Order: sequence, then C-alpha cells, then structure tokens
Amino acid sequence: MVQAEDLIICATCGTQFDLKITEPPKSCRICDDPRQFVPPEGQSWTSIPKIRETAKNSFVQDKVDKRVTFIFSEPKTGIGQRAILLETPHGNVLWDCITLLDDPTIDLIISKGGLKAIVISHPHFYSAHRDWAKTFQCPVYVASDDAEWLNVADDPDAPFRKMIETPTETIVPGVTAIKAGGHFPGSMMLHWDKKLLIADTLMTVPSALYHVDRLPGTTSYAFMWSIPNMIPLPPQDIQKIWNAVKPWDFETTHGGFMGQDVRDPQLKKRVLESMKIQIKSEGHVEHEMLDETV
Repeated sequence: MVQAEDLIICATCGTQFDLKITEPPKSCRICDDPRQFVPPEGQSWTSIPKIRETAKNSFVQDKVDKRVTFIFSEPKTGIGQRAILLETPHGNVLWDCITLLDDPTIDLIISKGGLKAIVISHPHFYSAHRDWAKTFQCPVYVASDDAEWLNVADDPDAPFRKMIETPTETIVPGVTAIKAGGHFPGSMMLHWDKKLLIADTLMTVPSALYHVDRLPGTTSYAFMWSIPNMIPLPPQDIQKIWNAVKPWDFETTHGGFMGQDVRDPQLKKRVLESMKIQIKSEGHVEHEMLDETV
C-alpha cells in the first residue's frame, strides 16, 4: 500500500485517492459528477505534505455545549467542511471528516480520550478518512448506498470500514446515524441528545440564523441535489428526508460548515415549514407533504 504522504488529493474537493501524486489521473470523479464542479482553471491536485505547508486545523468549542468541538482547516482546504467531535458518555464520535490530520489535531483528540467511531454523511466529505481511522484505530461508518464513491481501499490487514445497510444505525448508545437520502442516495444525519448533525442533507440557509420577528414564509433550510450548482430536490425526495427525521426530537442543528448552528425549541417545525416552502415554490401546491404536521 502506498503511504498516505504520497497519495494524490483533489485540490477542489479534498478527496484522497489510492494513486501516487506522481501519477495523477485526468480528473477527479467526485468533481466530475454533476453535483460538484471542476473550477474554471481546470483540475488540480495536491497532497498532505503540500497542504501542511500552508494550512492548519483550528478547534472551536460549541458556545452552548462544551462537549461539542468543531474542527476545520484554515485556510480552507477542499470544500471547507468541518468535522464535529462529540464527547459522549460512551466514547467520542467524530461526525464527518476533513482532509488534513495534523499533530495538534491528533493531540487534541487523544487528550479527550480518542475516538470510538467516525461517521461520514456523504461522499463529498470522505476526504482522507482512512488516515484518520488508522491514526485513531477506530471504524468509519458510511452508507452502503454510496459505496461506489469510495476512492481508497479498506485495509486488508485491519478492516476499518463499516457499511450502514439499514435506515438507522446505533454508533454508540445514544448516538444514531439516520439515513435520509436526497443529496446522495445514502446521505445521512446524526442524532445525539436533542441535536441533529445534518451536514448538507439539510442545507442551513442564512435566514435560519435570525430568530426574532420572523416573517411568514421565511425558510431555514434548503433541500438540494447539488448545492454549488443550485439544483433542488423534488418533493418525493424531500418527503423521504422528512420521513427519516420525523421520529426524532431535536432542538439544535449543526450544519456542515462553520456558522451553521441553529437552536430553537421549535426547530423541528421549522424543518417541516422549510420543506413546505420549497415544495410550494417548486409549483406543487397540492402535494401530500403540505398536510404534514409536527
């Protein structure tokens, strides 16, 4: 197996491939997919040593719950998502993954007790998850529906990857992965202690963040097949997401990027309201979802 330091990484999406930096392919299959994009200047490649030359990871504790820590790279690496570290009574869980794993990040996570598991919401955030799994000696949970998008092999000597086949999966007691689909067939969310970690299965929009004197028709979330290319999901996929989230109680959502934290005791109603706004805006004024209630 080629050492991680020598593997190629797409500069646009931050995905690591089982290919040497000296032997780049023509293109990144993640970015060639219509959900993503290749920049106007064309495909470019990087590696972990190159990223370390200019970037480092930052750590921010959630302002309300100190058991939640956001980990992200500065300047932005790849798509720019954050990983979210949850310190639960049954072990630490990392939600989503970023490409750069540096020594301060390793030290921080070890100081908090290491990782019991990593759970990744969808293929755009697969990044360098094998490096993280090998470093912390923990499994990585991904949806079986999206297995075709994996770009690094499992370790034959120490398999770490676990496929989620069912609609929900208990990661550790109290922490549940919820498969909702939409953005990708296996797009997931994670539920813990009245928190819903949504990545971009539900895309937090700017109008979600102001909670005073909200006018009727103000949305909080968008439901997108492609976020950068602004292709919305059809009503049937939005309904699947609602069916997945409906059984769960939550008062906080944490989106895939910094600044996407929404808190409201009525947040579940706002998710449903946002779904109805989008469905009606798409011209489906008599869809059965419009009769749903919380």
